[in-house]
Amino acid sequence: MRVRYILSMENLRVHGELIESLVVDWEDDTSHEEIMKQSQKWITSRNFLTDRMNGLTEVGESSLTIEPIDAEAVNGIQELSTSP
Repeated sequence: MRVRYILSMENLRVHGELIESLVVDWEDDTSHEEIMKQSQKWITSRNFLTDRMNGLTEVGESSLTIEPIDAEAVNGIQELSTSP
């Protein structure tokens, strides 16, 4: 299935510089199972972003929205948020 990811971050520190707000969005082909795995990691891992992004050492608040964008996607929209 084709999905769109929207990652929003506030008050983040990258290579020592404070950035007030950053939004990254992208599309990808994935399976429902992979979305569920990533969602679970997002919810349960306190350092989900800093463990995966070079130079990112701190994030105030963040949210990840996963939107299906094709006919196969029938399960709606998932939005996941985390706060420090």
